[in-house]
Amino acid sequence: MRPVEEHAAAVAALVAPTGPETVGLAEARDRVLATDLTSPIALPPFVNSAMDGYAVRAADLGRLPATLPVPEDVPAGRVDGPPLAPGTAHRIMTGAPLPEGADAVVQVEWTDGGLPGATVTVEKAVEAGQSVRGAGDDVVAGQTVLTAGTVLGPAQIGLAAAVGAAELVVHRRPRVLVLSTGSELVAPGEPLRHGQIHESNGPMLAAAVDDAGGQARLLRFVPDDVDEFLATLDAALDEPTDLLVTSGGVSAGAYEVVKDAFATRGVAFTKVAMQPGMPQGAGRYEHAGHAVPVVTLPGNPVSSLVSFEVFVRPVLRAAAGHPRPGRARVTARVSEDLRSPAGRRQFRRGRLDAVTGTVVPVGGAGSHLLASLAQADCLFVVGEDVTEVAAGTEVEVWLLDPLP
Repeated sequence: MRPVEEHAAAVAALVAPTGPETVGLAEARDRVLATDLTSPIALPPFVNSAMDGYAVRAADLGRLPATLPVPEDVPAGRVDGPPLAPGTAHRIMTGAPLPEGADAVVQVEWTDGGLPGATVTVEKAVEAGQSVRGAGDDVVAGQTVLTAGTVLGPAQIGLAAAVGAAELVVHRRPRVLVLSTGSELVAPGEPLRHGQIHESNGPMLAAAVDDAGGQARLLRFVPDDVDEFLATLDAALDEPTDLLVTSGGVSAGAYEVVKDAFATRGVAFTKVAMQPGMPQGAGRYEHAGHAVPVVTLPGNPVSSLVSFEVFVRPVLRAAAGHPRPGRARVTARVSEDLRSPAGRRQFRRGRLDAVTGTVVPVGGAGSHLLASLAQADCLFVVGEDVTEVAAGTEVEVWLLDPLP
């Protein structure tokens, strides 16, 4: 059987990095910046108050308590900038520009709260510069504030907005066509006849593609006939596609339409030394003069999603520019004795107890046990050369996100 790393390398070689595109800030979350972002302005862009209080000259508070006239009110957003005369105080709000002539702000709690047009009595002295934010304290004009390769979260999008960027240049999301086959499949919500099951792989894999940063398009209930299969596929591939992911139809039995259709059309099928997910395929399918990358996954739902995690997710994230395309990994101790098949790397479902550093198996190893996968927050790995794992043995744990 083919080693896991060898098949992973074959899949990775299929998908090229995506090009850049410009998107608005509302579309930028979780995208990867493709070019550096330089600020055209300073942050703050002007000297301003760090407190609600009174703009003063610190020297005017030499004797306390000090009572000063309050000729002006300076709320945030005022742009006419009234200067401060010696021996007076302007009431000022947080973020408002510091008036010319002022060098400090007395916070309102240290005063009697006097109103504009009257006076204010100050009980505590301040030093020059107190409660004042200098222009450029955070960012100077011309500074690179975000570098290419940055994953854009809320803080990064907030910074981009603060320096005036309405759009960002990011890596395009890989366009993935998800195709599911099987004459036994029925749409969720439809009644089942004996021998039928609801189709789950398509929605599951489409969700996995989107979660990985791709852009999924779902093609369901493709006929189990090679000619009809290819005709349906070719029509769907007329839309731009960076990767075709199929599930089902790749085993050694009869009626394996994916294998029958692709085996002589650029896709190599193999058995990979893993459980679940042994039957796999990868290659390129020629369509309209373009070689479309193809990854074929097994049809059992757990095999399909685990195979996606191992082979497809990191490739999609790498194509979209993510600096850390793989799942976060930790080590933990297994909570109970386990057995594993010789010569196959086992990916078991589990729940991680971060407090005790243990991982608890969830369900069995069966590739049809989707409920246990839905309850898991991690996968843990048992090596190919291991057949028995004693409780307390350390294993590699892949953290799934989001956690259920």
